[in-house]
Amino acid sequence: MPRRRRTWAGALVAVLAASALSLAGAGQASAVDVNNAKNAGYESGLADWTCSAGSGTTVSSPVHGGSTALKATPAGQDNAKCVQTVAVKPNSTYTLSAWVRGGYAYLGASGTGTTDVSTWTPDSSSWKQLTTKFTTGSSTTSVTVYTHGWYGQAAYFADDMSVFGPDGGGGGDPEPTIPSAPNGLTAPSTTSSSVSLAWNTVSGATGYNVYRGGTKVLAVTGTSATISGLAASTSYSFQVTATNAAGESAKSAAVTGTTRATSDGGTALPKHAVTGYWQNFNNGAAVQKISAVQSQYDIIAVAFADATSTPGAVTFNLDSAGLGGYTVDQFKADIKAKQAAGKKVIISVGGERGAVSVNDAASATNFANSVHSLMQTYGFDGVDIDLENGLNSTYMTQALRSLSSKAGSSLIITMAPQTIDMQSTSNSYFQTALNIKDILTVVNMQYYNSGSMLGCDGKVYSQGSVDFLTALACIQLEGGLSPSQVGLGLPASTSGAGSGYVSPTIVNNALDCLTKGTACGSFKPSKTYPDLRGAMTWSTNWDASAGNAWSNAVGPHVHGLP
Repeated sequence: MPRRRRTWAGALVAVLAASALSLAGAGQASAVDVNNAKNAGYESGLADWTCSAGSGTTVSSPVHGGSTALKATPAGQDNAKCVQTVAVKPNSTYTLSAWVRGGYAYLGASGTGTTDVSTWTPDSSSWKQLTTKFTTGSSTTSVTVYTHGWYGQAAYFADDMSVFGPDGGGGGDPEPTIPSAPNGLTAPSTTSSSVSLAWNTVSGATGYNVYRGGTKVLAVTGTSATISGLAASTSYSFQVTATNAAGESAKSAAVTGTTRATSDGGTALPKHAVTGYWQNFNNGAAVQKISAVQSQYDIIAVAFADATSTPGAVTFNLDSAGLGGYTVDQFKADIKAKQAAGKKVIISVGGERGAVSVNDAASATNFANSVHSLMQTYGFDGVDIDLENGLNSTYMTQALRSLSSKAGSSLIITMAPQTIDMQSTSNSYFQTALNIKDILTVVNMQYYNSGSMLGCDGKVYSQGSVDFLTALACIQLEGGLSPSQVGLGLPASTSGAGSGYVSPTIVNNALDCLTKGTACGSFKPSKTYPDLRGAMTWSTNWDASAGNAWSNAVGPHVHGLP
């Protein structure tokens, strides 16, 4: 597990956040509202738009709606700013919205006569909607709306711009109407912890909301979704709605999806779980056998598997000498005993010095085969991905899906990315997690050895506070992971990491803030996530060195969450 963290991103996010305002909630247009923007979908090229330094053009792919979209490319000292002057009415409120993807993308309005506004998003590999609101001054009859990228970053794409509010007399695009309810909803496949859904496309819809038992659990832009973190052998009722700028449709007809039983007849993870890394080496922390790991830990990640000379393949070598003569037979027996007590024991791949590389089809196959072989040899329940020196999303996805096909639906897959790895859904770690969402157990991001990072509200937070934990977790929770797939990773003591240790009280406060909306700092999530999976620590050994103070405090709190 890493004891250091790259901090170069802290300075970058601080600069970017200085020009960003918090994301305002999207509002439903009223009956008299119109879209005051002209050529809002760029279907007429760049008519009505002006882009700085010739940075803009229209493209036929990718597009969010219609046949074309804007592509604008920053270069040198130019941030690829594209603007339009929009006619508005004085003393009126407008909702500004656009769909963006690609590099860093900003959306804003200036010359409002009151407070100018802007919002932004880091690079994104899929379309994402940016929305904010502004109010015009008493004599304001036009405002400038704009998109732009960021210096030195990749090109961004924009489509379906809207400035909804009272008709200023110059609008061009008609107001959308609320879409009809989706039909054709089915549950084509299930695992022991997930249900996959699919439905028909709805004309005019820009997104869809998925409801489980009447409660919204997911928002997507496509016509399929996988709901994870479910209990085995349980039936769930699902409905779907269609959305666009005008509002949300009625719910579809309900469909029932029933999860499968665990394939090995084993005990499923509790709703809220604690993960701890067990050290297969002596670095000054308490030397432990698996049998001595505190009972509060639900998932024990054995650190670490070792790379072999075969690309992508890993092996495991018990450090018997360093662990006081711990034998392989004792190790295997202790794993079985933990499993009999309802615990999961997995093998972790990577760490600070890990050199495992999965970057082509052959190494992906080697990885899957070797991990599966370790599972059969030692009885491991799954694998933890803690690669800190690069991860190829395409081939790690392929490797984990291959492993899943071999191991079955009881496979445990966890991840331990660094904070920088989860700042954007386009980052390789985040993308891998989303790619395997239907078989992923939990992502325990490491909230330590980190520089300052952006929260989901566009503000910069420094490690060591409740806000750092909650505002960064929010990115994962709003970026597509199920709450049951999000955990908070913290050091068990000051010796467990170079920086970022917080007291168990801070950890518990962050858990309460995210699940119940209580004990928050200055950042308070827009909603609660009662299905949040729990917490992780490096390591069970450092925890034992400190008298198990971390697990004695955090463990019962996690297991007592709603």
